[in-house]
Amino acid sequence: MTWGPMFHSWTVLFVGLAYVGLLFAVASFGDRQARGRAPGTPRPFIYALSLGVYCTSWTYFGSVGVASRSGLDFLPIYIGPILVFVVGWKLLQTIVDISKRQNITSIADFMSARYGKNEILGAIVALIAAVGIIPYISIQLKAVSFALETMMAMPGWSTAGGVLLPITEDIAFFVTVAMAAFAMLFGTRHIDTTEHQDGLMMAIAVESVVKLFAFVAAGLFITFVMMGGPAALIDQVRQTPDIAALFSKGFAGGSWLTQTLLAMIAIMLLPRQFHVTVVENANSGDIRRAAWLFPLYLVAINIFVVPIAIAGLILFKPGVTDGDTFVLALPVLAGSPTFALIAFLGGLSAATAMVIVEAVALSIMVCNNLVMPIMLRRRMERAQIHHDMGSVLITIRRIAIAVILLLAYSYYRMIGSTAALAQIGLISFAAVAQFAPAFFGGLVWKRGTARGAMAGVTAGFALWAYTLFLPSFADAGWIDRSLITDGPFGIGLFRPRMLFNLGFDPLTHGVIWSLLVNSAVYVAVSLLRAPSPIERMQAAVFVTRDIPLGAAPGFRLWRTAVTVGDVEATVARYLGAERTSRAFAEAAAHRQIPHDPKAEADIRMLRLAEHLLASAVGTASSRLVMALLLERHSKNPRGAMKLLDDASAAIQYNRDILQSAIDNVGQGIAVFDSEGKLVCWNERFCSLLALPTDLSRIGTPLEEVIDVMLRAQSVEPARLPQMRLDRMSRITATHEPLIENLGHRGVVLELHASRMPEDGGYVVTFTDITQSVQAAEALKRANETLERRVEERTAELTRLNTELARAKSEAEAANLGKTKFIAAASHDILQPLNAARLFTASLVERKVRGESGELVRNVDASLGAVEDILSALLDISRLDAGALKPEPTIFLIDDLLKALKLEFAPAALERGLSLTVVPSSLAVNTDRKLLRRVLQNLVSNAIKYTRSGRVPDGLPPHRGRLADRSARFRARHRRA
Repeated sequence: MTWGPMFHSWTVLFVGLAYVGLLFAVASFGDRQARGRAPGTPRPFIYALSLGVYCTSWTYFGSVGVASRSGLDFLPIYIGPILVFVVGWKLLQTIVDISKRQNITSIADFMSARYGKNEILGAIVALIAAVGIIPYISIQLKAVSFALETMMAMPGWSTAGGVLLPITEDIAFFVTVAMAAFAMLFGTRHIDTTEHQDGLMMAIAVESVVKLFAFVAAGLFITFVMMGGPAALIDQVRQTPDIAALFSKGFAGGSWLTQTLLAMIAIMLLPRQFHVTVVENANSGDIRRAAWLFPLYLVAINIFVVPIAIAGLILFKPGVTDGDTFVLALPVLAGSPTFALIAFLGGLSAATAMVIVEAVALSIMVCNNLVMPIMLRRRMERAQIHHDMGSVLITIRRIAIAVILLLAYSYYRMIGSTAALAQIGLISFAAVAQFAPAFFGGLVWKRGTARGAMAGVTAGFALWAYTLFLPSFADAGWIDRSLITDGPFGIGLFRPRMLFNLGFDPLTHGVIWSLLVNSAVYVAVSLLRAPSPIERMQAAVFVTRDIPLGAAPGFRLWRTAVTVGDVEATVARYLGAERTSRAFAEAAAHRQIPHDPKAEADIRMLRLAEHLLASAVGTASSRLVMALLLERHSKNPRGAMKLLDDASAAIQYNRDILQSAIDNVGQGIAVFDSEGKLVCWNERFCSLLALPTDLSRIGTPLEEVIDVMLRAQSVEPARLPQMRLDRMSRITATHEPLIENLGHRGVVLELHASRMPEDGGYVVTFTDITQSVQAAEALKRANETLERRVEERTAELTRLNTELARAKSEAEAANLGKTKFIAAASHDILQPLNAARLFTASLVERKVRGESGELVRNVDASLGAVEDILSALLDISRLDAGALKPEPTIFLIDDLLKALKLEFAPAALERGLSLTVVPSSLAVNTDRKLLRRVLQNLVSNAIKYTRSGRVPDGLPPHRGRLADRSARFRARHRRA
């Protein structure tokens, strides 16, 4: 199917060139803006949009093609990255933190640094990456070529392709040259690849916006203008059983899982993705925001994939138009130059962004891990000792870009024009997946070695080439297909797409075999030999929470003839004199030593130089540069590398001892750098805080550790920010001790923080004081219980005293009432007694003689006694009332005793007793009535309790004085 020309050729070329010019303007603006911004400033939206470089022409054109052929099978390629960023963003953060500390420049550099800075491993990874990504780059060349052909109304819409054009008219070659020029201009402006290329990243972010806008605009136009809206589109699908069946069929589980796994690996390990995600990351906080921004971007750019695919299947005849071209072909079919141009610019943006970043990343790997080690090994560095190596590095990278794109063009001419975009892209994904076992194994397994990694990657890559890459040439006709159908030399068990007769779809088959063999060889070879000291040292940095390099102050016996000036001059040849001088001066000031170029360079100065060089030539080549420097100043040139290894072994030995020491301390210990990132800790720290595994990693922010403690205390979410700030201030500023009660775990921790003098970081100790707190609380409870019991007893005594006082008051009141009653009764009784006494007194006065007179006198005496008793009762009542007062008088005691005899004689006679009174002439000075009452009681009791005999009554003299007692009575009796 052909159409009349929509644009003149020069118009399309002018629009494309204008778009590229706009990207240059954006990049320049980004570079200028970055100069006024502090390093490490967050740029979350630019970072998240730059990750959109993952969406290449495969996404822009190829997803629609997959949907038109296989329904929803395009989704796994996007499900994988979404899972990584939503669930595994902390893993990405760990990789970024490690890369920043090690000055990592590429995926090859990362793996080389992890396994002892092994340059051979870095070279293998760089070579595999270049070969594996070449098919992927060819996709972009193919996409831009057919987009230009379509816009210029040239043939090429048929899935079978067309006749090869002469080279002078080959648009693909023109695109290759243009892409190479763009990549050189964009990506080779900086020698230091760890310096963030803010302009390039801003241009990539703009391209992500352009392709998203273009794809959505084309989707809206096709869905609503061409097809009449979603409802009309659904109605047409229902009327077309083939299309309805295509999008309602079940999912191929094996293929979906394989593609999802490949996509999860690719989003991290593709050279361009590693460069954008890791190398160009300016602030680790950007990853947390990208964890939701980037998945939203992937969802947005795929919204119209299915509607566009359905529209293409409806409007184009089956088998005539390739589904990969629907995004551009449909606006052309509708005769809309505007939307056709928008769709073209979107495809151009998707392809150019990928080619530029991928070419830059691959050129860095080729330069740092392939070319530079060879140059250094051949002593080319000595021959150019006075030359600027920076220009050499830039030239190498530009040549690498040209060679890589030329190889991609060659692959496109051989294979690309006969394969679908998605098919070629998945082959590249499977190649990059061969890095996964050694890459992720190196993050969790300290026992892995460089030999194991090299063997595993090489074996996996060989199986990838045999099961996936080689068959693509057979499909294109470059190799006899008998290799695919019959196997090599007719051996059916070795058929590339059915090894040992195990049947899977070609992609799943190749991925399973290559990754399985890769992993097995990696583990087996690593176990054959113990890691070298440099490998153990690097493993400690990548795998565990061990003490970082800068914390091992010294292998102080290490000596060399190299001066600081020699080291500085070597580094300046790669990074420039100004930056090198500034870096060494800052390091000397930080260590508080003079910056003396003639001073001997110690191991820490060499480590600094190696760290700086790694940003320009990679970790492996930087180690070679330092080895060559040592060779020039060493008496034993062959021992330079061994010298570095011995220094590494000594540092590792010191690190191991120190790490073992802190691991055996009862306290939890954590070290945070000046940015509040976790750099070193012991096992006790993790166990005390019950720190989740994803936080037990280098680079964990102090805020997240504090959040773990606060959540353990069930702090309300609304109060969490304020409490976090308070604890951050007390740890980093005031250094005040903290007591944290992790309530639901029943653990109480005491935190002490102190600043480290060298790098401004912090050391925080965590002490379990649970037992001490429990003992203090128990003592407090005992004191509170004792106080409560004392209070209760006091209250009880107070109550009893109150009740006693009340009872006493009531008793006194009752006694007073009794007294009053007795007084009243005694007074009333005394009245008739007084009258009777008067009568008897009259009779006595008449001196009646005989027995009658005696009887009258006895009656009078008895009445007197009764009167005295009643008077006593009355006196008792007065005594109770407090109104009785003694009335002392002087009288003869004999008169009182005779009266008592007269009174009690009848009673004594009745009991057969003899009551006798001892005469006395003594006088006493006392109250007569009270004394009488006392004596009455004594005589009465004596008569009452004496069985027989007599009762004497008297007061005999005692040495001329009255005895000290008022009366003494003897009761003598004889028992019958």
